[in-house]
Amino acid sequence: MKKEETKEKLLQATLKLISEKGYLGATTREIAQEAGVTELTLFRHFGAKEKLFVELLNSYTFLPELKKLLPGLDSLSHEDALIIIATRFLLSLKARKAMVRIMFSEITSYPDKIRKVYNKFLEDVRATLADYFVTLQRQGLLQKNVSPEMAAKIFLWILFSYFRSEEIMRRGPGMNRRKLNKNVHEIVQIFMSGAVTSE
Repeated sequence: MKKEETKEKLLQATLKLISEKGYLGATTREIAQEAGVTELTLFRHFGAKEKLFVELLNSYTFLPELKKLLPGLDSLSHEDALIIIATRFLLSLKARKAMVRIMFSEITSYPDKIRKVYNKFLEDVRATLADYFVTLQRQGLLQKNVSPEMAAKIFLWILFSYFRSEEIMRRGPGMNRRKLNKNVHEIVQIFMSGAVTSE
């Protein structure tokens, strides 16, 4: 088995087991077994479970997608760009729903090292989106008195809260594509214009 193929199998196995058992419950032995390799092979590739987790976040979450997405949004209106970012973010969360649910429930139990990794990943997502808001600000599309960092944080909070209420807290099938599209448009409108009229 080639090195890259082995690495991919280990990442897929980690994603599956963390989604089922959480970071704390998934052992390196089980991950190796799920990937069809020895535990020694896992350690040769990653050294430790936390490194596997870091690689999982870097490869299978929204950050790499966001980085690829942003350069292609230049030709769109900022409203259309935000709709695309919001839709892709929510679909990314939905695709990893089991992992998001279990990580959200056990995050306070993580060792400090893993919490730092997780928080750094979230900060990188916010910072990447904030860079996009800086561009909007330079174009005069974001008010000068608005912090791009805070705008990015609030936008992601709104989306994650919506995802959590629709997919994690509520019973049933969750968001369908039609409902998601309608609600994303409304979320973006409220974010851009606010909900209260000025007198």
